[in-house]
Amino acid sequence: MFAKWGSLAYRRRWVVLVATVALAVVGGIWGLGVFDRLSQGGYEAPGSEAARANEVAQDAFGRQGGDVLVVYNTAEPAQLQKITDQLSGLPSDAVLKVQPLFPSPDSDKSLAVITLRSSTPNEQIEQYDRIVDQLPVDGLETQIGGLIPTQKAINDLSASDLTKAETVSLPIVLILLIIIFGGLVAASLPVLVGGLAIMGSLGVLHAISYASDVNTFAVNVASLLGLGMAIDYGLFMVGRFREELAAGRSTPDAVRRTVMSAGRTVMFSATLLVIALAGLLLFPQGFLKSLSYGGMSAVAIAAIVSLTLLPALLGILGHRVDKLAMPWRKKKPPSEAGWRRLAGRVMKRPVLFALPIILVLLALGTPFLGVKFGEVTEKVLPEGHAARVAVETVNSDFSALSNSGFKILVTGDPSPADVQRFVGDVSAVSGVGEAQISAEPANGVWMINAGLDQDAFGDKSKQALRDVRALPAPGGEVLVGGSTALVTDSLDAIGEKLPWMALLLVGATFILMFLAFGSVLLPIKAVLMSTLSLAATFGVLVWVFQEGHGASLLGITPAPLESGIVVLMAAMVFGLSTDYEVFLLSRMVEARGRGASTEEAVTIGLAKTGRVITAAALLLIVVTGAFAFSQITIMRFVGVGMILALALDATVVRMLLVPAVLKVLGDSVWWAPGPLRRIQERMAIHEEAPVEDENAGGDGGHSKVPQRV
Repeated sequence: MFAKWGSLAYRRRWVVLVATVALAVVGGIWGLGVFDRLSQGGYEAPGSEAARANEVAQDAFGRQGGDVLVVYNTAEPAQLQKITDQLSGLPSDAVLKVQPLFPSPDSDKSLAVITLRSSTPNEQIEQYDRIVDQLPVDGLETQIGGLIPTQKAINDLSASDLTKAETVSLPIVLILLIIIFGGLVAASLPVLVGGLAIMGSLGVLHAISYASDVNTFAVNVASLLGLGMAIDYGLFMVGRFREELAAGRSTPDAVRRTVMSAGRTVMFSATLLVIALAGLLLFPQGFLKSLSYGGMSAVAIAAIVSLTLLPALLGILGHRVDKLAMPWRKKKPPSEAGWRRLAGRVMKRPVLFALPIILVLLALGTPFLGVKFGEVTEKVLPEGHAARVAVETVNSDFSALSNSGFKILVTGDPSPADVQRFVGDVSAVSGVGEAQISAEPANGVWMINAGLDQDAFGDKSKQALRDVRALPAPGGEVLVGGSTALVTDSLDAIGEKLPWMALLLVGATFILMFLAFGSVLLPIKAVLMSTLSLAATFGVLVWVFQEGHGASLLGITPAPLESGIVVLMAAMVFGLSTDYEVFLLSRMVEARGRGASTEEAVTIGLAKTGRVITAAALLLIVVTGAFAFSQITIMRFVGVGMILALALDATVVRMLLVPAVLKVLGDSVWWAPGPLRRIQERMAIHEEAPVEDENAGGDGGHSKVPQRV
């Protein structure tokens, strides 16, 4: 199939080129509209008790307000009247209500709580934009914060960070590709594919936004993965094409063989990564579903463009792909001798290499055992940002209105006396501060606010939540909401689905790699290697972002990790780890299929892919590294995490640990039970192809058989 497609892409190269570019450009131009449809939210688990508490409260008492919080640095009656008069003039089609000014008990400040007319995040941001210039009062220091200003700040900074990341990373990537390929023409091809992949993914996200909410971070993830994977795939495809030309193939034959080998591996790797990201759809949170759509569309489009545009361009260019070569490229091609020597050293003392690496990776992963999870708050904004400072002022000077604590709804129209007794029971729970009725009952529903004596996301607060929920209900039903409850319920929902996601990842990896390579142990080894890399990455992230080691250098505020981002990172890191494993093993299996011994196959595989895999990881580090300098802590977490994962996986794990483990396993690594072997032979993902000779250290003159990848 891939050989036929390679031949067709060459014969119809101009049609394929024009059609692919046109679709990507049109999709990208239309896709720019997605930036006006992005939303925040979707972090809660629909149907959870905390989510139901919010719904009951809204049905009974109406929208609770707090969309916009404005702190005025005054408590003088004359000034307060001036503020009240100015706020009363806000447009009624944008503002539902303005609560009476709330004085601070500890300072000369007053707080205005504004509820916007709409309940839809995007419309709320539009309404906020209409009134924001009318909120400051002449002569008074004013701070504006709250949910909607924080969401708008995150949206604006995310869009700004995305533009900066692409502006910075693309030129650096191009320079690195010129160094790697030794020529400007060859280097420009992966960058072109990356740009078109981003444009295409924006179009897909814009279409998805009409059927589902698209979170702000979905665009960042789509950009990161679309650009990064397109460049990686382009690197593998262009590198293989030049290798075929150097072996004396004609341009048509080189295109066909490139698609048949590297192209097939690209599609296989992209499928694994898409499946990994599809695992996010198992979770109920809209935030994770949105990130899944962005990631899957970006990876899929990167693979499609690599398998359409690139073969067509390579067919048009032919040997001109080496035009505008750098001086070092003109002298001699890159040598594989260094990688062969590395493979030889590792396999001479495999245990001496493998054991310390495994122990170090496990040690790096130990901080993850103490991970704590929280929610997306104002702390994701940079220190000193106006929206963050305003919320911090509210939390310190107006603690009674802080979002921390429990919001308890009691239904069934209980008697006042029963409610008062229940309030006393809540106050008596360890970890709970003072509980009090916060509003007159409405529609048979009472609302109670209960503060907390400690960190809202600590173990004591979570235990207090369980204890309050275990109290006998004074009426029909007790629903506990609030930030602690929302995060806890979201974590429970993630924990319930996490085993299914793990099963999907492991199962898909095993099945696809078995069908491709015909071995039972190879996919098991791949899963274990990816798990080690994942554990080490998360351990370091907890050590930095939660425990605060080096946080000042990164300019972040230590805080519990957002569970959805952790799950996203797990899918991305696992998928990328398996991706590099596939590229490495595919060349080993090619050599093994031509009769090479296990040690020779490992040496050939490492020699052929070592330079390409490390180059691909370096390029992806540059792309993701740009996000490590994001102003939003969540994207900085993703950027730093990807740098760590790629640096560990593409060097220590793939170049050292994998060859060592393969040497220890020996010929048994290719084993599969007879019945499974027969199934694999009927369903194997492979194609017949003429074989090529391996240079220095090749297959040692073993008999030739059709290659399988």
